[in-house]
Amino acid sequence: MTDFPTQLAFDDAVAIIRDVAAKHRLDTETLPLSRTHGRILATDVHAPIALPPFDNSAMDGFALRHADLREGETTLRLIDEQFAGRAREIRVGEGECVRITTGAPMPAGADTVVIKENTRVDGDRVVVLTPPDAGANLRREGEDVRAGECVLQAGKRLTPARVSLAASLGVPSLTVFRKPTVAVFSSGDELVEPGLSLAPGEIYDSNRELLMGLLRAEGLEPTAWPRLPDDPKQVEIALRDAGCAFDLIVTCGAVSAGEKDHIPAVVQQFGQVHFWKVRMKPGMPVLFGSLDQARVLALPGNPVSVFATFLGFGRTLIDALQGRTEPRPVERAQLVAPIEKSHARREFQRATVFCDEHGVLRADPNPAVGSHRLRAVGESNALIVVPDGPQRLAAGTVVEVLRYA
Repeated sequence: MTDFPTQLAFDDAVAIIRDVAAKHRLDTETLPLSRTHGRILATDVHAPIALPPFDNSAMDGFALRHADLREGETTLRLIDEQFAGRAREIRVGEGECVRITTGAPMPAGADTVVIKENTRVDGDRVVVLTPPDAGANLRREGEDVRAGECVLQAGKRLTPARVSLAASLGVPSLTVFRKPTVAVFSSGDELVEPGLSLAPGEIYDSNRELLMGLLRAEGLEPTAWPRLPDDPKQVEIALRDAGCAFDLIVTCGAVSAGEKDHIPAVVQQFGQVHFWKVRMKPGMPVLFGSLDQARVLALPGNPVSVFATFLGFGRTLIDALQGRTEPRPVERAQLVAPIEKSHARREFQRATVFCDEHGVLRADPNPAVGSHRLRAVGESNALIVVPDGPQRLAAGTVVEVLRYA
């Protein structure tokens, strides 16, 4: 198995994932706004109208002509009222004003709004107590968005604010990339479903729920397949079946070089291995490949390795398959305690990230180091990214952190 990269650097593995996923980008679908939240936009959106679509009042008060105001108090004649809603045919003439509410269209002739609190009303007379500046409390047509302007770019994630912007423009639907379908496999004859009795040498399957939760947190709807036994033919049948029906296969376990680690051989024989083994800790045996229509991300079996490889590679793969071009936010924090490592691999250490009383983001490393120690993952909320090469990071050093909770 030498016709693919192996023992490669972490950043090189990320680059391969992005390149392969870009060549297998998922197709698109047009959905109503209510179903686009969290999706990746596939086409630019240009504003069909301006925002605001008309001049309107920013406050409750009275619309008037600024030219009619003088120093001190000014008395104007109240001729009509305009509430938010359909515009009425009103024109403000010399010495006149119109009662207006927030969001209501400005009547013709008016160019300024005086707020209600700065007036005194006596019948059909309105006394302006303090003259506002010209154009005060007025929202101009198109001051937020000009008609025809590109307001949402393809490749960006549709946050609630972005979907709301589309709604404010009257856009009823958006074209987004399809979410990948995902098959999830845990593997190993030693695994037992929670709730059943354990025989000597058996352990409960925690990785399936771990992966299902991580994938759901990405907005996906994964399908849990039956556990893969340590039998090469059954591994072949299950993976090839999933490869014909899913966009993404995520496995954990059976990916190293042991006698029972059959996944690499199956992917190489019936598909393509894009890389196998990355210089990282934990998670070195991770494999990325293709099998029929599916991309395969085969993760190691230790739960901390699952966390590190999924956060490091799984998110990248999911984003790239959906055409996401907007980088995820990068978080950095100051170390509470020093970190030292002598090896050259990039390391991912468990930590609790918190904001201190001075508003500084801090990362407190968890002392647990074994990749089997799931409790430490549960007690933490992030992974510290310790850079490649030997490192001696003092307390206070700023490091990148990957949050998962």
